[in-house]
Amino acid sequence: MMTASDSKRWLWWLLPVLPVMLVLYYGIGMGLAHVIDDDPDYGPGPVGPTQSRAVALAARLILREVDEHKWVANDPFFNPSWALDNMPAYQTGIIAAIASFTNQLAGQNPDNGDTDAELARAAGFLKYPGTIWKFDSRTSWAPTASSEKQYRAAARNLLVYNERLSSGDAHPQRDAAALAAVLRHLGAAMDAGANRLDAHLATPRWALFDTQADDMFYNAKGRAYAQSLILRELGWDFAQVISQHDLGDDWQAMLATLRQAASLEPLVVIAGQDDSTFLPNHLANQGFRLLQARTRLAKVAAALASRNEH
Repeated sequence: MMTASDSKRWLWWLLPVLPVMLVLYYGIGMGLAHVIDDDPDYGPGPVGPTQSRAVALAARLILREVDEHKWVANDPFFNPSWALDNMPAYQTGIIAAIASFTNQLAGQNPDNGDTDAELARAAGFLKYPGTIWKFDSRTSWAPTASSEKQYRAAARNLLVYNERLSSGDAHPQRDAAALAAVLRHLGAAMDAGANRLDAHLATPRWALFDTQADDMFYNAKGRAYAQSLILRELGWDFAQVISQHDLGDDWQAMLATLRQAASLEPLVVIAGQDDSTFLPNHLANQGFRLLQARTRLAKVAAALASRNEH
């Protein structure tokens, strides 16, 4: 039987060991969980001839982040991935871009202007905060729907929408006006992202202690990555329109610039002065790439709109 003196000896032994165990638990666990997947060749998987490659890509990308890489933005404190910040910022950026795209598609109906039911459901699920675990003490102590559950439901709705395209139950617009509308919406989302970066850079901070810079960088990176893949697949969905308007080179130039913004991944994110020699400004560099892509996207959208009028 363990005596009181034995218990004290165990306690004194555990006191210095416990912090080391916690460091190893969180350090190793964080390293194993951390994934920033910016594979530029990630595709939509098998897609039927009348289905949308962009919608299929959006659904597959959601499931990749939620299930394959595991959603970490809502992890509780006892999971090592709870301490990560770049990965959750990146994942929430991806979902935000897909949510914006889905919301725009939901309102496109050539017949009567009504919202497509499946796309509307998906857009609603994607508005769900990414930080909700199995409980949300801010609203109730009762179990609630997790972020993963809502995002999986959104992916299913997107896949059902593609099935409706195969069966002929959905009839999306595939003309120049429809593509121009999607591009204008994505352009507005890019503008909002650039404004967030600009507002952050306008606030005086010491670069080495800017703890928000990496979160903003990876959130913008996630948005740019999802947008680059969606636009690439939209290029296939609207291949005939792009070819008819002789916009293939402009489209590829837009994609190349957006891929550059999405591929940036410095070892440490620093938001130094623009003219600093030793402390670069990664947010400014990223913002420049995003604005380049935005300018080229606007050029394509304007060309589609003007030629459609004639």
